[in-house]
Amino acid sequence: MAFLLRSTLIQSLTKASRPMWMAAMTSTGRRNMSSHKKETDEEFDERWKAYFDRPNIDGWDIRQGINHMNRLDLIPEPEIISACLQACRRVNDHSLAVRYLETIRYKSNAVSQQVWPWILQEIRPTLDKLGVSTPEDLGYDKPELALKSVDDM
Repeated sequence: MAFLLRSTLIQSLTKASRPMWMAAMTSTGRRNMSSHKKETDEEFDERWKAYFDRPNIDGWDIRQGINHMNRLDLIPEPEIISACLQACRRVNDHSLAVRYLETIRYKSNAVSQQVWPWILQEIRPTLDKLGVSTPEDLGYDKPELALKSVDDM
């Protein structure tokens, strides 16, 4: 009986102490989650190519776009990767381009060992035109301070 009286008292106090707008919001508040139009793959690709092809893009914007795309559960198409590499070249940031290729390699190797060679084959003309090195060309695929295995000694 005492527990029931105490819980009723607590409920009435919390209801009375809530602001009027909070009470109205909890009783009638509603959010429509599916009101947005679904974006197709082609629209997604065009949006990101247009983002990286902007003439006034700077290093911060490139990093912001790369970070946003890395948070998504996808591997970008080679056209988007090429657009990003060209944007890195426009702002003269070779290290950002190589690090971006490193993240693409890491994400693609997590999916399949055949994805990274295909991406590299598709973006090779862009890499050659821009003079951007791959992580393998720079030796980033092997740890620098790794010890030899005792089995190889």
